[in-house]
Amino acid sequence: MLHYILVKWNPDVEKQSAAQAVRALYAKAAEIAGVRRAEIRENITPRDNRYDLMIVLEMDDKALSSWDQSQLHRQWKQKYGAHIEKKCIFDCAGGMEESI
Repeated sequence: MLHYILVKWNPDVEKQSAAQAVRALYAKAAEIAGVRRAEIRENITPRDNRYDLMIVLEMDDKALSSWDQSQLHRQWKQKYGAHIEKKCIFDCAGGMEESI
């Protein structure tokens, strides 16, 4: 399964620094049971109607509960929750190697 987290930062957030910090935090995501890898992507189109950051976790379908209860997920919410203007979560079948 792919677990997408799209983030639009609050206007006062320095996006490059935030992206680097998020990369560092998610570097250990694959240590959580069932999580295979994490990928962080930054938006390249500077428009107000765009999200700033995309996090993609590739995981076993049953690993979502483990992820939700993990220390890393708690750190993510605690450290960054107040800096997020809006967020979108999307889960779908597949692995990152699949394409259309």
